[in-house]
Amino acid sequence: MAKHLVIVESPAKAKTIRKFLGSNYRIEASMGHVRDLPKSQMGVDIDADFDPKYITIRGKGPVLEKIKKTARDAGTILLATDPDREGEAISWHLAYILDIDENSHCRIEFNEITKDAVRNAVKNPRPINRNLVDAQQARRVVDRLVGYEISPLLWKKVKKGLSAGRVQSVAVKLICDREEEIERFVPEEYWKLTAVLYKKNRKDSFEAELNSLKGNKISIKNKEEMDAVLKEIKTHRFIVDKIKKGTKTRNPYPPYNTSSLQQDAYNKLGFSAKRTMMAAQQLYEGVEVKGEGSVGLITYMRTDSVRISETAMTQARNYIKKELGAALLPEKPRYYKGRKGSQDAHEAIRPTSVLTVPEAIKASLTPDQYKLYGLIWRRFVACQMKNAEYNTISYDISCGDYGFKASGSKLVFEGFLKIYNEDEGKKEKELPELDEGDILNVKRLDDKQLFTQPPSRYTEASLIKVLEEEGIGRPSTYAPIISTILQRGYVERESKALKPTYLGNVVNDVMKEYFQEIVDVDFTAEMEKKLDEIEEEGIEWKKVVKDFYGPFTKMLDRAEEEMKKITIKDKETEEICELCGRNMVIKHGKYGKFLACPGFPECRNTKPILEKTGIECPKCGGEIVVKKTKRKRNFYGCSKYPECDFMTWNKPSKEKCPECGKNLWENKSKKGSENVCLNEGCSYTQKKMK
Repeated sequence: MAKHLVIVESPAKAKTIRKFLGSNYRIEASMGHVRDLPKSQMGVDIDADFDPKYITIRGKGPVLEKIKKTARDAGTILLATDPDREGEAISWHLAYILDIDENSHCRIEFNEITKDAVRNAVKNPRPINRNLVDAQQARRVVDRLVGYEISPLLWKKVKKGLSAGRVQSVAVKLICDREEEIERFVPEEYWKLTAVLYKKNRKDSFEAELNSLKGNKISIKNKEEMDAVLKEIKTHRFIVDKIKKGTKTRNPYPPYNTSSLQQDAYNKLGFSAKRTMMAAQQLYEGVEVKGEGSVGLITYMRTDSVRISETAMTQARNYIKKELGAALLPEKPRYYKGRKGSQDAHEAIRPTSVLTVPEAIKASLTPDQYKLYGLIWRRFVACQMKNAEYNTISYDISCGDYGFKASGSKLVFEGFLKIYNEDEGKKEKELPELDEGDILNVKRLDDKQLFTQPPSRYTEASLIKVLEEEGIGRPSTYAPIISTILQRGYVERESKALKPTYLGNVVNDVMKEYFQEIVDVDFTAEMEKKLDEIEEEGIEWKKVVKDFYGPFTKMLDRAEEEMKKITIKDKETEEICELCGRNMVIKHGKYGKFLACPGFPECRNTKPILEKTGIECPKCGGEIVVKKTKRKRNFYGCSKYPECDFMTWNKPSKEKCPECGKNLWENKSKKGSENVCLNEGCSYTQKKMK
């Protein structure tokens, strides 16, 4: 039997670690948390100094029995859960279940799942860090108090099934506040004048923008003012007054932390925060790489740090010098500091080995894993490369009393942009060579009416950025916050933007009216600081909970006494219930929106909400609708299902088949893209240009 037992959270992590340790080690997975507060009750004894009541999570019995059986035959037990509060708490619960002294050297941690990191961790076990555990307990208890005390009030006063969360409610408030800003916004008219100029006998024209009148900044507010400017300008010549040449440099970005990775993955790859963290988790725990077995490809992906270890930095610099050229390597390594308030407990998110180039392992990764790993690898390598360098030039051009300005730049040394270029494909604005005193000809004058724009709605990326800047939540909570508010129906996606629903606005109004401190950004950030103090300074966690709960109960009492019953009507649709003839309404459930009969409980008819395409079914003539798999992937089927079983992954096209006149369908594959006809008896295929 194995002399040592190592317990991790997941089978993938266990598989990767197993190959680094010899036959004397047995690796088991707890499958995440093993104990938690009960779902059916508060689970916090308020009268007994907020003692939490932990129970074994339903379904974990067989897992724990297997671990206990293995533990009985093991000489030593090492708890190797993730290196954060949540991981420390899982180890603490496992120690309780296995009757391990938490002060014994039973806990190991590593920031990356590599041979050296794992073996070094095994040689240096430590006691369980009770400060980390208590910080997690404090968060869990406070969140439970908020959720389980406010939610019943919302059921009673607003609508059954509603719930409130401490941090989620703040996120909803931010989105609602932004929507109010947009609705209150009054656009203001302004005009912009651009002169397209060229030098005589030269074909290369360029643009210069009006920016001053008699040396002062000019603002044109309406057409009348613009017409007066144009009239005046047409009586004068354009002359180059001043030329300013210079250089500028562009620094590489720091390596990723959780927030910046989620933002970049959203903006560059179109990944939701949840999708990003799912792929990152797989890359961290280990994926099967051909010829190497299970390999952990990145460091721990829940971090607010941008710090890099000396070993990783040296490896990156050696790679740059050897593979990319010494000209791209700065004399000294680059060090990065995290934003104020970051815990800096772990390294930044980086490859475990910079020698594992994304293209070399592409065949072993899923598309999501490959795209995300490529992003992480390039950002990390780029952070240790030289700055990009540009030559800049600007022209001050006069036309009577009016001043125009033209600015341009030219990349002269690409530096880190060789690896990581956010503006790839975007051309630098270059200007022709001119001399002071040159007289310029006018190709045309472009006057454009514009209006000031309201602030844009939050996307997942911009919301995560604000949450991080305001100190709301922590790296491990950004993705769950967004998933929760979408799932509860308080927020919905409109294109890529996050927009509050009617239900979200109602709940937000209630929270602002009666629980102002709970949804206050500064209050929530202050609570996060107190949780950090529990972790870093060891302050008493129950005191933090007690200090919070006193004012909170007063808010609850006031809300119970003053809040009036609010009636929320479900949105009625034109869809008719075929069982009773009523107009069906939109409901929100665990898996999103659906149609339901308002006659419940007499009539229990429900339907999915189908997105219509206006395309005719090639099999029966019904209408094609968009449907989704359990993993939210779109497919297309007939609205007459189950009578008609037509379905396809191909997206319907507006183009018609030249042979039978029916709609064509887009067929995408690794070989390219084509339009095909799916009408029975027709096999027309139209190749599409790449």
